[in-house]
Amino acid sequence: MFKSVLVANRGEIACRVFRTARAMGVRTIAVYSEADADALHVREADEAVLIGPAAARESYLDAAKVLAAARETGAEAIHPGYGFLSENADFAEAVMAAGLVWIGPPPAAIRAMGLKDAAKTLMDTAGVPVTPGYLGEDQSLERLQKEADAIGYPVLIKAVAGGGGKGMKKVERSADFAAGLAGAQREGEASFGDPRVLIEKYITRPRHIEVQVFGDSQGNVVHLYERDCSLQRRHQKVIEEAPAPGMDEETRKAVTDAAVRAAKAVNYVGAGTVEFIADASEGLKPDRIWFMEMNTRLQVEHPVTEAVTGVDLVEWQFRVAAGEPLPLQQDEIQLDGWAMEARLYAEDPDNGFLPSIGRLDHFQLPDDLRVDTGVEQGGEVSQHYDPMIAKLIVHENTREAAAARLADACCEVEVWPVRTNAAFLARCLDHPRFVSGDVDTGFIGAEEETLASVDLTEEVIQEAGNLLWRARSVDPDDVWDSEYGAPGFRLNGPAVLRHTFFVDGVSQQADYQHSHPVVGYGPEIDGGFVIFYNGEAHTASRHAPRGAAAEGGDGSLRAPMPGKIVAVSAEPGQSVAKGQSIVVLEAMKMEHALTAPFDGVVGELGVAVGDQVTDGAVLAVITASEGAA
Repeated sequence: MFKSVLVANRGEIACRVFRTARAMGVRTIAVYSEADADALHVREADEAVLIGPAAARESYLDAAKVLAAARETGAEAIHPGYGFLSENADFAEAVMAAGLVWIGPPPAAIRAMGLKDAAKTLMDTAGVPVTPGYLGEDQSLERLQKEADAIGYPVLIKAVAGGGGKGMKKVERSADFAAGLAGAQREGEASFGDPRVLIEKYITRPRHIEVQVFGDSQGNVVHLYERDCSLQRRHQKVIEEAPAPGMDEETRKAVTDAAVRAAKAVNYVGAGTVEFIADASEGLKPDRIWFMEMNTRLQVEHPVTEAVTGVDLVEWQFRVAAGEPLPLQQDEIQLDGWAMEARLYAEDPDNGFLPSIGRLDHFQLPDDLRVDTGVEQGGEVSQHYDPMIAKLIVHENTREAAAARLADACCEVEVWPVRTNAAFLARCLDHPRFVSGDVDTGFIGAEEETLASVDLTEEVIQEAGNLLWRARSVDPDDVWDSEYGAPGFRLNGPAVLRHTFFVDGVSQQADYQHSHPVVGYGPEIDGGFVIFYNGEAHTASRHAPRGAAAEGGDGSLRAPMPGKIVAVSAEPGQSVAKGQSIVVLEAMKMEHALTAPFDGVVGELGVAVGDQVTDGAVLAVITASEGAA
């Protein structure tokens, strides 16, 4: 066994690998960018090396710098984590050529599965069922449009080198194909350096089923059962679970056997995941599940497999990379209970799920379950990297118990001032359709209204007022008592303390009442503090909001965060319809379309493709048409 490992990654996955390495007595080495100088994974490592600026292409994606750090620190092995260089066959070869242990599959297997079109052809030959679609070399708009029209809409355009939902666009009709193709090509080029795409028939009620496989250098391959990752938003996994709901033994055998065949077809070694798409219109059936792709690395959602099998997958990676055989044979790997994982993202569900960046002044997660994170209180959520800040993982005897416990955990999340999707996750987990197992990848879109934020209850508003009253200043200059409220009384009743206060900037009135707290409260703000309820942060203050700008109405499209303009689809003087895309901003590895807020005319357009813009910059101004609302 090697004595030291460098993790060529950052954040949560770097911390996760370090945890197993420490348990095995292996020295840990981190690499970091200038933006991550104070990051948790840097402090948790035994040694850390700066490898470049914040931009991933100049740091975490720079193979030469990572190898130089390995030489400098005397690392004996490199673990790539997920993302960045984890599925880069050239990097894997360079690691091995440098005499280091590569904790990953053979470069040939990475190449075989790395391009979705070639992988599907290979799987078809190996007897693994694949979805109908176009995998050809002709990438012209004319040919791709013709193939899409022949397959029939809706279709899915996917970057051939893609993953993680990037470079993937659903197209509903022929007229929208060119725009969808352009978006997929841009994301493919930006994320993977490859604009090529393939086209698949879009399954109307798809389930995302994947199988964890593991191979060793002795030729053994096993599976560790399936996961269901169907709960997705914009093709990005949100909640994962193991096993898959509604999976009978016949279907499980069919899909796990297919996954093992897929791994053996490329002489696979190490941890890998074979992803399938299932038509859930009539439940899970053996003949309605097709191969999508193979991820030749450890998956973000690997903890749910670890929970239901009792296997430390990172330890297996270490042992297999060191030449050892698989620790267990297939009949020794058993399913135990039900596990679920929720991905906690720094994003604002009330603002189109746009990423939320900044300092984590308050960051508290529940401590009675497994939490994998790469940030802590006082840390920063950077614009340069993926917005996932933590994973919450539970393991219970039944699916119902797992969903309930995970929902409770999401409600206990306290983060400020960065926004998170914790409350949204809790609503997903509590939804009757999800609890019953009636899920597919379109669940969130179909249930958008029922999953939307809800108003605070009177009980919570009352408690916010109570907290403010109890915490009011004793400073003689603080005139809140006399200006905003005064003691009162009720005949034959307790004294009443009537006061006015503001929750999320909205005026409220309440009588002070002695009560047991139903909310948690955290950092102080002007005239009050932040309160937390069901995973959401709210402001409670004695003061009216100062300098608050009126929302909407002026037609200004402002950058929601720093980023790069990748598309401009209108020009000054052009008439536009409400919802029409005007500018596309790329930030945090994803594209964000800014659309016209109402029917009108483009009055100003201050950006061009390639421009870097700051948070809040005015990108365009729409002047309302007469009678538009």
